Amino acid sequence: MISVLQRVRAARVEVQGQTVGAIGAGLLVLVCAERGDTEQEADRLLAKMLKLRIFSDAAGKMNLSLQEVGGGLLLVSQFTLAADTSSGNRPGFSQAAAPDAGRRLFDYLVQQARALHPVVQTGQFAADMQVHLVNDGPVTIPLRIAPAAAPV
Repeated sequence: MISVLQRVRAARVEVQGQTVGAIGAGLLVLVCAERGDTEQEADRLLAKMLKLRIFSDAAGKMNLSLQEVGGGLLLVSQFTLAADTSSGNRPGFSQAAAPDAGRRLFDYLVQQARALHPVVQTGQFAADMQVHLVNDGPVTIPLRIAPAAAPV
């Protein structure tokens, strides 16, 4: 799975002018399921998101996790993170999971996040969304969780 984590002071997602998800300080995470991804990759991605120490402590050092600061988590599906731009000028998206598989994994990720974290909001899968954010820092971190190797 591919994601881009953005530490925010506030973020919201609108669909057709209506806010469908909003948080105060926390993480806005753009998420893309790739072909071959499973719930195992979603679990590993979520664990990393919740525990990544990218929030400032009292001394101003990035030393605290989302869980430790009690920030919000806004998850937004974005298949374009799987863009292949290696040839030509039009990106290809063949590495993105098929829409049904992508929705299933995104829904699973949201369900698991809500079980582990108190403030979880989302965008709307496959919708034309407008994402508004105030990036804090700015801190923007790409994160890719590759499928685990099969046991030998």
